[in-house]
Amino acid sequence: MAEQAETLRRTPLSRDRVLRAAVTLADEAGIESLSMRNLAQDLGVVPMALYKHVANKDELLDGMIDMVVGEIDPPAPDTDWKRVTRERILSARKVLLRHPWAAIAIESRNEATPALLGHLNSMVGTLREGGFSTDLAHHVMHAMGSRMLGFSQELFDASRRAGRSGTTEPDPPAAFPAEAAAQFPHLAAIATAASHDDTSVVGQGCDDQFEFEFALDLLLDGIERLHQQGWTSSRPPR
Repeated sequence: MAEQAETLRRTPLSRDRVLRAAVTLADEAGIESLSMRNLAQDLGVVPMALYKHVANKDELLDGMIDMVVGEIDPPAPDTDWKRVTRERILSARKVLLRHPWAAIAIESRNEATPALLGHLNSMVGTLREGGFSTDLAHHVMHAMGSRMLGFSQELFDASRRAGRSGTTEPDPPAAFPAEAAAQFPHLAAIATAASHDDTSVVGQGCDDQFEFEFALDLLLDGIERLHQQGWTSSRPPR
C-alpha cells in the first residue's frame, strides 16, 4: 500500500487527476472537507501546484460536478421516450447516491456547467424525438425540475435552508410534538405514515427511493397523457 501511495504521488499532476482526487475526497469526507490545502495534501503537492489546473475553488467544484454528471448513462437507442427518460433519471439518481454531496453542490452553483447543460439538452432531445412539441418539452422540464438530475428538492429540509455544503448521515426522524400534533393533525398523521429507507437518501430529508420513483412515475404518466392529447400551453383570446 505504501508503494502504491508513493507511486500515485509521483504521477504527474493533471486536471483530470486533480478533479478525481477532489471527488474522492468529497465522497470520503464530505464536501465541507474540500479545500485546496487538503486536496494538495492528498495529492502530495503544494497548494500552488493545483492552480495550474484549476483557477480557483469555484472552477474545481464545476469540474467535479461535470465529472459526476459524466457518470450518468447516455440515452439508450430506444424510440420509447418514457422508458429512456425514466432509465436515465434513475441512472442519475444512482450516480448521486455514489456522490451524496453532488446534489447540494449542483444547487449551489449560479450557472449550469457544460456537462449539466449537455445532460439536460439530451433529455430535451429525447422528448423531441419522441414527438413532443417544443412547447410541451419546455413545460415538462419545469415540472421535472431537479429530478432530471436524480434528486428532488424536499420541503422543510434543514440542511438546504441553512445552505450547508457538506453531507452527513441523515438525522433520525424527530417525533412530532404532541402540542404540534394537536394543532396540525394532518401533518402529524403523514409524518409517521410511511417508513423511509435511510440508505437511499440523497443528501438529507425524505427523498428516499420509493418516494422518488413514486413522484417520477406520477409525472411521467401525466406527461404521457398530455402528449397523447396534443396538449399546448396556448390559450384562446379572451
